[in-house]
Amino acid sequence: MPVILAEKPSQAKAYAEAFPKGGKGEGYINIGACEQFPQGAVLTWGVGHLVELKSPAEYEPAWKRWSLVQLPMIPERFEWKTAAKTRKQFQIVRKFLQAADEIIIATDCDREGENIARSIIEKAGAAHKPAKRLWINSLEKNEVIKGFQQLRAGDAYTALYQEAQARQVSDWMVGMNASRLYTLLLQRKGIKSVFSVGRVQTPTLKLIYDRHMEIKRFKPEPYFDVEGTFKASTGTYKGKAKVRHKKAAEAEALLKKHGIGKEEIGEVTEVKVSRKKIKPPLLHSLSSLQTTMNKKYKLSPSRTLEIAQSLYDQPLKLITYPRTDSHHITNNEFAYIKSNLTKYQATAGKVFEPATDYPGRRFVDGSKVKEHYAIIPTKKIPTEAALQKLTADQRKVYMEIVQSAIAMFHHDYEYDETTVTTNVKDLLFTSKGKVERVKGWKECFSAKAAPAKKDPNAPPVLPPLEKGMAVDAAVSIEEGTTKPPSPYTEGQLINMMKTCGKWIEEDEEAKTALQEVEGLGTEATRSGIIKTLIRQEYISVQKNIVHVTRKGELLCEAVEGTLLSKPEMTAKWELFLKKIGEGEAQKEAFIEQTSAFTRDLVEKVPQAVDALAVSEADKEEGKGKKAAKSEPIVLCPTCKEGYIMNRRNFYGCTNYSNGCKQTFPKTLLRKTISPAQIKKLCQSGETNLIKGFKGKTPFDAKLKLNEGKVEFVFPAKADKS
Repeated sequence: MPVILAEKPSQAKAYAEAFPKGGKGEGYINIGACEQFPQGAVLTWGVGHLVELKSPAEYEPAWKRWSLVQLPMIPERFEWKTAAKTRKQFQIVRKFLQAADEIIIATDCDREGENIARSIIEKAGAAHKPAKRLWINSLEKNEVIKGFQQLRAGDAYTALYQEAQARQVSDWMVGMNASRLYTLLLQRKGIKSVFSVGRVQTPTLKLIYDRHMEIKRFKPEPYFDVEGTFKASTGTYKGKAKVRHKKAAEAEALLKKHGIGKEEIGEVTEVKVSRKKIKPPLLHSLSSLQTTMNKKYKLSPSRTLEIAQSLYDQPLKLITYPRTDSHHITNNEFAYIKSNLTKYQATAGKVFEPATDYPGRRFVDGSKVKEHYAIIPTKKIPTEAALQKLTADQRKVYMEIVQSAIAMFHHDYEYDETTVTTNVKDLLFTSKGKVERVKGWKECFSAKAAPAKKDPNAPPVLPPLEKGMAVDAAVSIEEGTTKPPSPYTEGQLINMMKTCGKWIEEDEEAKTALQEVEGLGTEATRSGIIKTLIRQEYISVQKNIVHVTRKGELLCEAVEGTLLSKPEMTAKWELFLKKIGEGEAQKEAFIEQTSAFTRDLVEKVPQAVDALAVSEADKEEGKGKKAAKSEPIVLCPTCKEGYIMNRRNFYGCTNYSNGCKQTFPKTLLRKTISPAQIKKLCQSGETNLIKGFKGKTPFDAKLKLNEGKVEFVFPAKADKS
C-alpha cells in the first residue's frame, strides 16, 4: 500500500479531503480505495523536522563543556537523531514507511520540505523503497488531485536534498563553533553574555549595524538654496536656482552678481510637459508582499508570513504557495485568473473594464517560473460572509494579493510631469510639477492602509503657465541642514537583505554572487532571521524602526573584518549551495570548505577579539539582573544543543531559533522554581522534594521531566498498618 508523507497535520488534512475517507488513527489517516489509489493509501506526517543533527556532546562527551580548548568541534561524520519532542510521531511514521510498497513525498515543495521528508525516510530505514514526489502550488482539492495524478519521479529532487543537508551541516559547524568561540572570548574580556553567531544572521546584523553607525557618525552640515516665489496671472509657484551653496556668503554673492533684490520681475522662458506612464506592479513574491504589508500596515515580515501561510493552509486555501521568490505566473494560472476576473474584482470591490485581456510577459512568463509561481489567489473565492470571518490582518493580506492580481489587467498609471524654467535677471530657477491624468491600476488598491506621510519632496501641482509669461519674483536665501540616512524599517530590511549586492562596488565576483542568489537568506528564511536577531537581543523594533542594541554592537565590533561580517561570504556559499541543488556541485566539497573556514576562524579570531576595546559599562551589562538573563544554567535536555537560560518570566532554551521550544516556568502554583532546581531537573530528570505548592490545598512534591513536560511526583504515603 502507498504511504503519503506530509510535512504537518494541516497539510495532510488538506490532502485527505481530496480522496474518499477511510478512517484515521493517532498520527495517520487512511484513504479509501479510489481511482488514484485502487488499494487505498495511508497518509501520515511529520511535525516539521522529526529528525535533526546530533548535538556536540553526542559526538564527543568533552564537547558538552564550553571550552576554547575543545574548538573547533568538527565530527568525522555527521549523524542525525530523532527529535525528543516528536519521537512518538516518528515511531508512527517509521512503522508505515517500513511497511510501504511505495512512498509518496508530499512535504512542502522546496529545499527544506525535501530535507524533512528524505531525512525522515533515511532515519526510518526506508530509503530503498520506491518513491514518487508530489509537487503542487495550491492545496485546493482539484489541484491536489491533479498533483497526485502527475506525480514526479522520487529522485527528481535528490540534488535539492543534498543542498539542504549541506546547508544544515555547514550551519551547524559555523553556528556551534562560532557561537562558543565569540561567547567565550568576550566572556574572557568580562562581558557575561551568550553570543549566537550564524552564517546568515551575523552578516544581516552587520548590515543593520553599518546603517546605525552611519547615522551615529553623521555630522549635519548647513546648506543654502536660492529660492524664488513667483506670482503669475494664473497662480503662484516656487522654484530653485540650480546650484546649492555650502555658505550663505556664496549664495549672497550669486544674487549680487546678477543684481537681484528681494523683489524682481521674471519671465517664464520654458515649459516642458512630458507624459509619464507607470505599469502595474509585479505580482507578489514573499519578500515584496512582506515589504508592502510593512509599509502599508506596519505588519512585521514574520507576521505577514504567518498570515500568508494561514491563508494557504487548510482550511482556508485562499492563496497559492507563499514562500516563493517569483513575480511571474504561467499560462495555466493566468487562464483561471482571467476567467474569474469579475469575481476577483467583486471580492476586492474594484470593478473596472479591463484594459487588456493579456498583460504580457511582464506577468505571464513560464520561463521565469522555477519551482513556484508568484503569490496569487486560488480558484476558491470567498463569499462576503467568509471574508468577514477572516481576521483583520488576514483580510488585509488577502486583499493585497487579490488587488495585485487584478491590477495587471488595468491601464497604466499616467501623469504629466511639468518642468518650468523662470529667468530672473539671467539667473534660472527650475520648478517641477505633477498632474495625475489616468488613475489606472492605482484604483485597484485599497485606500484604507495606514496613511502615508506626505512627502515634502513630492512635486506640487503648478498653475497653468506659458512661455513668455511675466511673473513677480520674490527671491530669498533659504538655509537647510543635511539629513542623516534613515534607519531601516522591518520592511526595508527585508528589501535590503534581498538587494544588498547592488551596494558592493569593489568586489565584482561578490556583487555578482549576491545578485544571483538574491542577497542574504531566502524568501522562506529572511523574516525568521530578523526574528532571531530580536530574540537574541541584538536588535529591537520600536514603532517599526529597527535599532541595534549594545549587545548587537559588541558582536559586530568583535566580528569586524572577518568573513562572518560580510554578506558576500554568505552569497558565495549560497551560490555553491544553489549549484549543489542544480546537480552541478558536490555536497562533500562544500562541507570540506566549511570545515576549513571554521578551523581558520578558531585560529585567527582570538587575537582579533583580544585587541577589542571593552568599556567598564559593557562589563556592567552582564551584572545584576542582566546576569541572570545571560548565564547558562544547564544543557537543554530536549535538543542537547542549546542551554537553558534564566529569562525574565521563564527559563528557556537558547536554541529556540532552530526549533527547540523547551521552556520551564519560574513560578508554579505560586511557588518560585530556582535555577538550581531547574539544573537538577534537567540533569537528573527529577528535583528534590519542593515544599509549599499552593493548589486547592498546600502540598509538597518533586518535579519530574517527561518528554519535555514537567509533572508532579508526590511522596509515597506512609504505611499506617
